[in-house]
Amino acid sequence: MSTTSTHARKDLSVKTLGRILPLLGLILGLGLGPEASAKSVQIKLGTMAPEGSVWHQALMRVKDRWSQASGGEVQLRIYPGGVAGDEGDMVRKMKVGQLHSASLTGVGMGKIHRSTIALQIPMLIESWGELDYVRDHMAPDITKELEKEGFVVLNWGDVGWVHHFSKTPAASPAEFRALKYFVWNGDPAAEQAWRKADFKVVPLSSTDVMSSLQTGMIEAFGVAPLFALSSQWFGLAQNMVRVNWTPLNGATIVAKAQWEKIEPGLRAKLLTIAQEEGAKLKVEARTLNEKAVTAMQDRGLKVVEPSAAVVAEWKKVAELAYPDIRGAVVPEQYFDMVKKYVEEYRQKQKS
Repeated sequence: MSTTSTHARKDLSVKTLGRILPLLGLILGLGLGPEASAKSVQIKLGTMAPEGSVWHQALMRVKDRWSQASGGEVQLRIYPGGVAGDEGDMVRKMKVGQLHSASLTGVGMGKIHRSTIALQIPMLIESWGELDYVRDHMAPDITKELEKEGFVVLNWGDVGWVHHFSKTPAASPAEFRALKYFVWNGDPAAEQAWRKADFKVVPLSSTDVMSSLQTGMIEAFGVAPLFALSSQWFGLAQNMVRVNWTPLNGATIVAKAQWEKIEPGLRAKLLTIAQEEGAKLKVEARTLNEKAVTAMQDRGLKVVEPSAAVVAEWKKVAELAYPDIRGAVVPEQYFDMVKKYVEEYRQKQKS
């Protein structure tokens, strides 16, 4: 290679670099380089909802709409089916930043603030109309309590009416008292309320229910039909008594610290999307729960339609637990608020 050719290439390299450096500076100055990626926010969300279930599908719609609305800057990463642990685990992980968001029932939310459990006191709320009325009136107060703990409510949602399932036929409280009954672990006050009602409760993580049914460690549980179908728990407990024990409901929440990394104007758009999908899900879940019962019956589930006397027995069991629930499980002011709004709704319906 000639000396002249070598010098020419060096001159060309210097000239090219001279043109590239100002252009690179311009790109970085416009925020099109590494600084642009710093604007992106990833939100890791955990849920007990099985993959492919109606609740998971709703979260996937939120994920897609958030990505579109933010131009890909906000990415929702979903961990379904208890992959992130049970609800207690998810709350702990959100508090240390391992997770940023979760779709929780009132049980899980109660580990953040116990006001949320008020919306599912057994047999106090008796219809969807009552639940909507009570929740609409109490939501602002509960939302404030959660915000004090560092969480923002994205939307409210329903799982369905909890019914009692069992491995052997059972309908009355006396028959269920003879069975080992699953209750959520990590809530000694609620567990004590069950024990005072003479139930043989077995506190477990919800992720251990299937294996515990297989081994006989538990013989009965209470859950909404749609969840029993989605999780396949009913396959090992093919008896159900149709008593509306409590409306299992909850919310999707996000850690305030992670949420506020998103630009305020965009946050408002994303919140609207989450609320829209939550409203759709509420209607969908309520409709599908009844269809889930039929689907499970087609697969061997035996459903007991209880007599008025049996329903009254379950109501008595619930009411006997109210003194233990009020104060120990649910803060007194929130227990009383539920009763007040239920009575208010019923008076309006009469008039």
